[in-house]
Amino acid sequence: MKLVRYGTAGKEKPGLIDVNGGLRDLSSVIHDIDAQALGREGRARVAAIDPQSLPLVSGEQRYGAPVAHVSKFICVGLNYSEHAAETNAPTPEQPILFMKATSAVMGPNDDVVIPKGSVKTDWEVELGVVIGETARSVSVENALAHVAGYVVVNDLSEREFQLEHGGQWVKGKSCDTFGPIGPWLVTTDEVPDPQQLGLRLEVNGHRYQNGNTRTMIFTVAQLVSYISRYMTLLPGDVISTGTPSGVGLGQKPPVYLRPGDVIELGIDGLGTQRQHVRAHPDE
Repeated sequence: MKLVRYGTAGKEKPGLIDVNGGLRDLSSVIHDIDAQALGREGRARVAAIDPQSLPLVSGEQRYGAPVAHVSKFICVGLNYSEHAAETNAPTPEQPILFMKATSAVMGPNDDVVIPKGSVKTDWEVELGVVIGETARSVSVENALAHVAGYVVVNDLSEREFQLEHGGQWVKGKSCDTFGPIGPWLVTTDEVPDPQQLGLRLEVNGHRYQNGNTRTMIFTVAQLVSYISRYMTLLPGDVISTGTPSGVGLGQKPPVYLRPGDVIELGIDGLGTQRQHVRAHPDE
């Protein structure tokens, strides 16, 4: 299934994409695409519905993030060896974890706002993992049974805030609009192997990133297992699994986002995002 949330910001309705690409309203079946809907029983109830029996939504629609009320937005740093190399960092021996504030979450095609005072706003296409079953110290072998589905994430980053302002990376990762998710949440039945997905990102039509999840240092299963040792993973939590090479910081010389830029990114089978970049209103 391809689950979506559509409508104006803050008033999104649940929906799904049918086999013909049509948007079907799910409001009569579930209240929202939230923790309850993402659990095994909730997903089974939605899967049992004939999409053709649901109202077809016509006209162009805005998509919000396909997960409501994200309780944790967990990110993995330097999870592709080529990305670690381009940033002059050693290949990690254990996953590098950091948090992105949930206030950064937005729709896949909403505008990216460059933070006030920023000169080093950067892009990162990443595979997002959405938890469907509570996970505590799960094994690698059982980890994927706790996953509801997968999403496209743009892990936007302000490199000066992240690397030059001291402390932890979270400061450079949590600015408003720095967490576009979607357009869809694709359930695991449609993604037989999360380690065989191509990722790509362009800025103003120039391809900067072109990778594949098969080159991850730590697989999705390993990450879910590892993270669940340190914190309980809840339905609706999002794990952003790292980015391949080609970020702005790694260019020679570095290239950063500016007002007027257009970012386009996507992952095989998970859809695409398109964001316009604009200046902070106080600049």
